[in-house]
Amino acid sequence: METDFTRKQLLILAFDHRSSFTEKLFNIRGRPPTLEEKNEISEYKRNIFEGFKKAVDNGLSKRTGGLLVDEEFGADILREAKTCGYIFAMPVEKSGQEEFDFEYGDDYRTHIESFGPTYTKVLVRFNTEGDKNLNQRQTKRLRMLSDYLHTTNNPFLFELLVPPTSQQLAKTGGSKETYDLDLRPKLMVAAMKELQHAGIEPDIWKLEGVEKESDAKSLVEQAQEGGRKAGVITLGRGESKELVEKWLKTGSSIFGIIGFAVGRTIFWDPLVELKTGKISRQSAIAKIAQNYLDFVNLWQRERKPEI
Repeated sequence: METDFTRKQLLILAFDHRSSFTEKLFNIRGRPPTLEEKNEISEYKRNIFEGFKKAVDNGLSKRTGGLLVDEEFGADILREAKTCGYIFAMPVEKSGQEEFDFEYGDDYRTHIESFGPTYTKVLVRFNTEGDKNLNQRQTKRLRMLSDYLHTTNNPFLFELLVPPTSQQLAKTGGSKETYDLDLRPKLMVAAMKELQHAGIEPDIWKLEGVEKESDAKSLVEQAQEGGRKAGVITLGRGESKELVEKWLKTGSSIFGIIGFAVGRTIFWDPLVELKTGKISRQSAIAKIAQNYLDFVNLWQRERKPEI
């Protein structure tokens, strides 16, 4: 029986970031991290996980809270999340590149089956007015993954980013803010539609936030086109707490938007403060837990009851 993802609630602490950790937090560029560096990055991710567990201790429901972490630096976290009965997602895409491809090539199925995540996640940059050949290559791989996940009853979490083309950005006078407000929402709908019509069927769309209620409704309508039971969650994109709060407030009033997946906005500043020696590990964990709970509480406070 098809699961109705429009009626779930999913509030994710996302820390599957890899290239941003190595390059921006640890200043490792142009080479893979050493074993010692990899272990240190894993320890920093462990701090985020400890923040998640502290949030659970402080009242976060295991039925709605969840985490998103990668295998490369978080394999032990994935295994512990499974043992603890947490909702957890894991990515299968290569990090830090413009074109979607599998992190472990054709062996992606083995990795998914090894960890048994609640959700399998991809991050894809897709603009219908962009490079057609690039879009076709991505679509082919994504269709293969979508078919596999639905055959094995593994829910599919699809993170869609729609970066502007140079022509689109020129229309806004070079303003990313104007692009986000006026152009991106319609391009997101177009990308979702093209992917769906190519046979790619996410169970949950992880989407950049929008400020207008009408745009939020359009995203949900596309996610549910043709009677689909897909849900939508809002991602944070590393934006300010104030902007993410605005996005969440917009989404909380729309049936079909079922939560969020926020990462750097929650954990980045505490980890930077920890790395520079300004705060202790326990203080960083406490700050991460509180930042996460702030978004959880905002969502639950603003969320409109179903009619």
